[in-house]
Amino acid sequence: MNKIVLIGFRATGKTSIGKALAEKLKWKFLDLDEEIQKKTKKSIKEIVEKEGWERFRNLEKEFLREILYLENVVLALGGGSILHQKEMSELKEKSLVIWLFASKEIILERMKKDFKTLSQRPALTNFSNLEEEVEKLLKEREKLYNNFSHIKIDTSKKNIAEIVEEILKKFSQEEVDE
Repeated sequence: MNKIVLIGFRATGKTSIGKALAEKLKWKFLDLDEEIQKKTKKSIKEIVEKEGWERFRNLEKEFLREILYLENVVLALGGGSILHQKEMSELKEKSLVIWLFASKEIILERMKKDFKTLSQRPALTNFSNLEEEVEKLLKEREKLYNNFSHIKIDTSKKNIAEIVEEILKKFSQEEVDE
């Protein structure tokens, strides 16, 4: 395999871990949300507020199709990318997909500390309460994250270096198993 895809909810470490992993592998790193923002010259929050979630999800789907054939790359997907089941199935066939997860409490703690989450990312539901939103979406998406991943890694209590080493070990095992 020549592509590693990181999936998971917001604030589970996809971008930080992805950058560190790509550096270790000497591969390119791409963050789906950042690529959409570059392409549209708008923040995700602006896209959603002005054009709606459907427009953002369509952009996300287009990008997922574009990355299918990239090689020697680590990709960090947005938390909702797994809603595009056809594209995710194809990605799973062509990549090592790793689900990074954390407890609801850890996710909430990280989100509240993250300026980017608070200022640039739109609410995902109509809930006014962040805790309710996170709980609802985690329940809805857990099965999809599980279905579209080869490996599941808890990022709650590990640092980036530990997680990268764990991924590299699993990646080398996958290479041997092929």
